Amino acid sequence: MSDIRVIEVKENILADNDKEAQVLRDKLKSKKTFLMNLMSSPGSGKTTTLLRTVESLKDRIKIGIMEADIDSSVDAETMARAGVKSIQLHTGGMCHLDAAMTEQGLNELKYDDLDLVVLENVGNLICPAEFDTGAAKNVMILSVPEGHDKPLKYPLMFSKVDALIINKIDVMPYFDFDMEKLREYVGKLNKNVKIFPISAKTGEGVKDWTDWLLGEVSSHNQ
Repeated sequence: MSDIRVIEVKENILADNDKEAQVLRDKLKSKKTFLMNLMSSPGSGKTTTLLRTVESLKDRIKIGIMEADIDSSVDAETMARAGVKSIQLHTGGMCHLDAAMTEQGLNELKYDDLDLVVLENVGNLICPAEFDTGAAKNVMILSVPEGHDKPLKYPLMFSKVDALIINKIDVMPYFDFDMEKLREYVGKLNKNVKIFPISAKTGEGVKDWTDWLLGEVSSHNQ
């Protein structure tokens, strides 16, 4: 009996969140602000990838960053030192952000003059995939050292994303990472996903990624 009650509670929470997320998405569209939800495991290179992305786009669009973490401000401080408008969101121990938490962060960021806001979600491949944040696009980073079999272990995450960044391709010679297998596994879960192999460290492949992102932002904000 208790198991049934837990399932009902979770379904109600997800349904309520989906409604709030759509309201937020419509609001952001009306204000011409593109929200991107960026997800990954810890250590995938999210912050380095963001720094590369900002460096590439900062002269063309106005960008803000919301760094979500259980209890830390390191990433927001890193972005602030790079001259990016940023805030840190502490989740109080929760392993994800939902639409209400995202909107609270947006209001604190004062996003009205921003073309692009990136939500750097809490680092894991389970909880963030379940909750709609109201983002226009969901993006995931998978680093080469994590392996090409991650789609088999975390199918929900890979099925939810619009774009998949494969980071740290500069170390591929040192790892047993099969890019074709990765594409095959992801394709079975999500036929529409865009895949961008990059090295945030060297800059290889970053232009393809940022060109796609800029196009999505421009189209959304027209």
